[in-house]
Amino acid sequence: MNNDKLNLKQVAEHFRSNSEERRVIVCAGTACVANGALSLIDVLVKKITSVGINVKVEAHEEGKRDLRVSKSGCHGFCQMGPLVTIMPENILYTRVKAADADEIVEKTLMQGEIIDRLLFVEPANGKHARGSDEITFYNRQKRTVLKECGHIDPEDIDEYIAHDGYEGARIACVEMKPETVCEELMTSWLRGRGGGGFPTGRKWQLTLDQPGPKKYVICNADEGDPGAFMDRSVMEGNPHAVIEGMMIAARAIGADEGVVYCRAEYPMAVKRMRKAIEDARGLGILGKNIFGSGFNFDVNVMEGAGAFVCGEETALIASVEGKRGMPTPKPPFPAESGLFGKPTVINNVETLATVPLIIRKGAQWFRSQGTAKSPGTKTFALTGHVANTGLIEVPFGTPLREIIFNIGGGITDDRGKPMPDGFKAVQIGGPSGGCLINEHLDLPLDFDSLLDKGAMVGSGGLVVMNKSTCMVAIARFFMQFTQNESCGKCVLCREGTRQMLSMLDDIMAGNADESTLINLEKLAHAVAKGSLCGLGKTAPNPVLSTMRFFRAEYEAHVFQKRCPAGQCKALAKPEIDPALCKGCTVCARVCPVGAINGEVKKPHVIDVEKCIKCGACAAACKFNAIRGV
Repeated sequence: MNNDKLNLKQVAEHFRSNSEERRVIVCAGTACVANGALSLIDVLVKKITSVGINVKVEAHEEGKRDLRVSKSGCHGFCQMGPLVTIMPENILYTRVKAADADEIVEKTLMQGEIIDRLLFVEPANGKHARGSDEITFYNRQKRTVLKECGHIDPEDIDEYIAHDGYEGARIACVEMKPETVCEELMTSWLRGRGGGGFPTGRKWQLTLDQPGPKKYVICNADEGDPGAFMDRSVMEGNPHAVIEGMMIAARAIGADEGVVYCRAEYPMAVKRMRKAIEDARGLGILGKNIFGSGFNFDVNVMEGAGAFVCGEETALIASVEGKRGMPTPKPPFPAESGLFGKPTVINNVETLATVPLIIRKGAQWFRSQGTAKSPGTKTFALTGHVANTGLIEVPFGTPLREIIFNIGGGITDDRGKPMPDGFKAVQIGGPSGGCLINEHLDLPLDFDSLLDKGAMVGSGGLVVMNKSTCMVAIARFFMQFTQNESCGKCVLCREGTRQMLSMLDDIMAGNADESTLINLEKLAHAVAKGSLCGLGKTAPNPVLSTMRFFRAEYEAHVFQKRCPAGQCKALAKPEIDPALCKGCTVCARVCPVGAINGEVKKPHVIDVEKCIKCGACAAACKFNAIRGV
């Protein structure tokens, strides 16, 4: 198709005229695919065909069919996958297996019956939810960036266009000047969703102001926080939104080339991004003279090796240039001298996917959500001790309580059972963030309020912890991660994180004293102040925030040689819970040193002096009655 004759409305109308009203959508995000979603699709299509229903599988088959079976990106409710949505009835089936395909076809598709056992059951009231609009996990969110991820086929550019896709890019290219694009973004006050929260429009304006004909746009898709999968899910579920955001950024600064820097651990995201780029080129949306505007722009995908430090802008640029991914001092900033020494804009996936909505709907629409200084919505990866884990999106300013107890469904124990009074803390922002506690449950989550509490939004990881969690162990987990990921360029980060990790090990092993706590805190502040890049400067955050809010827990480890949560093996007192012990004698029989005594059908006890903490008794106990071994 010639670029100057591309008509988005015609593409959208053609798609709609060939679209089936009846549709079965199977979630094909990474989590659902890992649980057999692709096999489920194959079995569903075979069964539907065998009963005589005229089914469309490939989106570009001409003419309508009775039914279309398609895949989507991540729906967000990862623990309940694979998910199957039946439209237009808006029926959502959860944890669907290939063995369920026959029943779905015969009962729901052919007879209109609901299969109750496949519906989600609300934990609070035990009611079956027919569709997503009846599920608290969904109906208390505000899904904007994620809106299309669970509905459209991520590998069908026509369907994206039919949902107003690339209209924002067309407006920016045809109806707006670079200066007005930057101005609209500054008016929207969109702040970077990658962690720093720097105003996107200001970053673009700084790059536009730089002289020279060659500039670049880089999409930072090097998502490396443990437990974070927001960017991956957007790329898998709506890759064209990311490309469109890059096009608008390129138009704003005068760039003609873009790079998506994505870690190789995201093979599905890489595959779908590359297909989206190829399809966009095929329609003339990428390439020369886009929309007949004279604007030229193209995008390529580069796979990174998975170094966490490459999420930092200057380290990422070095990696794209073929060098070792190590940060460099600022200034100059990438807006002044970035990729190959040229002015460069770097935004993360979620930020870029938000941009088309702002251009299409306006800055004021965007500012109508969220808070005055943190407008819009934010995606979070909600994990840990909550009933409903997955990918969520809420307006900035949403209280932590709403996320954990309503959307998340409340606190659970280590076996997934409800634990109503079990909340202890939430780690926000991954290894660069900090922890929040009970007194922060009504804190509105936004960039500024979190900084005041020693935490940060970060990329959006939210790890919820119950009262059985050892906060020293949590600090050590994140310190281990950042120490492993340090590039080693600056001494404070390279050696400071190593020494902090060593001190945390001493605390957990019972080998620490008062000086350990003093030195740990001093070193944490030194690393935060003297490290070169954001990784080193924020590496001590989990330690500092846990020491701030759980000082007594650290002191119990050091002075009493006791882990209050009973999780540090070296400090744990071996014991058998008499309320759980059934007196079956299995533990006593497997103990190699004869440290367990008790009568049959009566609670047993462990002789602490004899116990060698080998763990044989705990492994043999069927009632989870043994702790501290």
